[in-house]
Amino acid sequence: MPSTEKLIDGHSTVISLANISSVKLFEKSVTPPGFDGGGAIDITDMRNTAWRTFAPKQLKTLQPLTTTVAYSTDAYEDVMDELLTNQLITLTFPDTTTFAFYGYIESFVPDGFEEGNQPTATMTLQPTLRDNASPPAETAPVYAIPSGAT
Repeated sequence: MPSTEKLIDGHSTVISLANISSVKLFEKSVTPPGFDGGGAIDITDMRNTAWRTFAPKQLKTLQPLTTTVAYSTDAYEDVMDELLTNQLITLTFPDTTTFAFYGYIESFVPDGFEEGNQPTATMTLQPTLRDNASPPAETAPVYAIPSGAT
């Protein structure tokens, strides 16, 4: 499906973590990161006569990505080792476009185990937007349309 068409179905949206190469986390639901401008700057002054005036801030915030995952028990070791480790995170949408950013696993919270339900966990990925170069540098997220898509 070309990326200019609207998505009809969220299946299958997947997350890749650069430091965890073998799949042990299986996405059940994914909430992509949002964007935030950080609120307005009040620039009202004594010359305003009827309205408060505002200006946008200069910096943007990429909000956390959350996902519910099924997992194999050996994912515990990978998640424990990679918790708080800055790495490239790539979100691949059903139309094969990607959204990549630097960030880390902020939390991995298993849900209760019960008979008849697949074990799942809620995982939060916190964007840092800092690459791993020395010294780290501000690195904007990258949205990419695969070649051949329109």
